Amino acid sequence: MSDPSQPQYPGAPAGQPVPPAGAAPGPAYAGQPGVPMAPPPKKSKAGRIILIVLAAVLVLCLGGAAVTFFLVRDTVGEVIEATQTRLVTPDTLAGRELNTDPTFQGLAEEVATGLAADVPESTSSIGAFYGDIEQENLVMIAGVSGVMADPDQELADATEGDATGLGMTNVTDVDAGPKGGSARCGDADLEGIPGGVCVWASRGALVMYVFYFSTGEEAAGSLVEIRDAVEQTS
Repeated sequence: MSDPSQPQYPGAPAGQPVPPAGAAPGPAYAGQPGVPMAPPPKKSKAGRIILIVLAAVLVLCLGGAAVTFFLVRDTVGEVIEATQTRLVTPDTLAGRELNTDPTFQGLAEEVATGLAADVPESTSSIGAFYGDIEQENLVMIAGVSGVMADPDQELADATEGDATGLGMTNVTDVDAGPKGGSARCGDADLEGIPGGVCVWASRGALVMYVFYFSTGEEAAGSLVEIRDAVEQTS
């Protein structure tokens, strides 16, 4: 027990005596006169982002299950090109570097593995994060490649209503670029974080990407660039 007869440091915990005259002063305490209070720790957004990503990828697992090698109504050339389509993970995407944070990298690998398992007919699958959440320029991308029986239906399934679970609004058709196919983008409510979501579907791939802290219009502006970076024909 402390000696109640000994004086205490102002603002120090009870039981901390004042040092004898001439002795070195003891440690300073937050809240002591002249000592600022420590700022509260910043809350990480990573947990919310993880939940959002899992909800977004769910639609690819469901829609991608329709991937199959159908030749009906297709030319041989279309099917051959589709079977040669592969998705890759570049070092940079839309001006953002690949996010190598263990939390995000582990989730990205889980996404790619999950898509491959849920769509056994797929020829490749990807899952990756780019940018930095603290700088509010994070991008997530996920997708599968394989011969799509009905790309337009795949796109509709992924974007109509609230199929993604992201509360998409203002969904509009956008130019899918010179590689063909169809694409749609829209705004999203990512658990209170504004976002832009785009999905493209072609004979050879179904891909979704999410721009966090952004809008559907801004995400759409990078669609052709992103598609050129991740979708290749071997």
